[in-house]
Amino acid sequence: MIWIALIAVLAAAGVIVCDRLWLRKTMNTLDRMLDDAISGAFTPVHFDESRLSAVEMKLRQYLEASGVSAARMAEDRARVQGLIADISHQTKTPIANLLLYAGLLADRDLPADCRAYVGQLTAQAEKLRFLIEAMVKAGRLETGVIAVKPRPADIGALTKDAVRAAQPEAARRGVQLTCLPAEITACFDPKWTQEALSNLIDNAVKYTPAGGSVTVSATPYELFCRIDVTDTGPGIPEAEQARIFERFYRSPAVQDAQGVGLGLYLAREIAAANGGYIKVSARSGKGSTFSLFLPKTQ
Repeated sequence: MIWIALIAVLAAAGVIVCDRLWLRKTMNTLDRMLDDAISGAFTPVHFDESRLSAVEMKLRQYLEASGVSAARMAEDRARVQGLIADISHQTKTPIANLLLYAGLLADRDLPADCRAYVGQLTAQAEKLRFLIEAMVKAGRLETGVIAVKPRPADIGALTKDAVRAAQPEAARRGVQLTCLPAEITACFDPKWTQEALSNLIDNAVKYTPAGGSVTVSATPYELFCRIDVTDTGPGIPEAEQARIFERFYRSPAVQDAQGVGLGLYLAREIAAANGGYIKVSARSGKGSTFSLFLPKTQ
């Protein structure tokens, strides 16, 4: 009886060891298959009726379907980008002519109601031009036509230039715009990052009432630099904060203000292309702070 029990124990141990070895081999095979799939070199090597062979075939089918979907998506993006480029090209001259003739009309001695109509015509033409330019920029960023190229650069120069460009509009609206000094170096594309920061500043100035203030500051951390754009405007309801970076999204509370809902979307895309991100901290009626995070190194 003892020998039988010993043989049974040894047999059970042998089964367990074989099962563990088979499991390890299967996991190693699956790991290799996934590595090959990630690198794009996957090809099925088993053509039997085993479960491993079935997994390989299903993985191949999934990868083929994913490849087709990715190719179609790339084609669709290229088609949309081409359409946007064509629209931009075809509308550039008509919009310029609209603004030209509106300007000529504004110089004439017009009745008050006609002058108001000319002002609306000019504003709508400018809005249309801004919308098309913003759509072209967003499309080119998304499709990689324009590449963001981060490099070590001065944060202080970035914030000063962006604030300087926004000062005339802030003065016109009666908003105090302040740039705090910063001696920080981070890694970003100066041209595109200034566009992202300018979008944040323009939004802050636009939605801050006369007599309010907008402050731009920078804070260094070990891995990132944070640029804050803080305003004393109406703030943003918490329920809307997750949507404000969506393309064309505009809060119902600011539908009457100028804008097309692309500024924050572009800013987020540029931040991501730099290896950074944007956060917002705001409460309704308490102002807002948009924080642009940029990496210190590549």
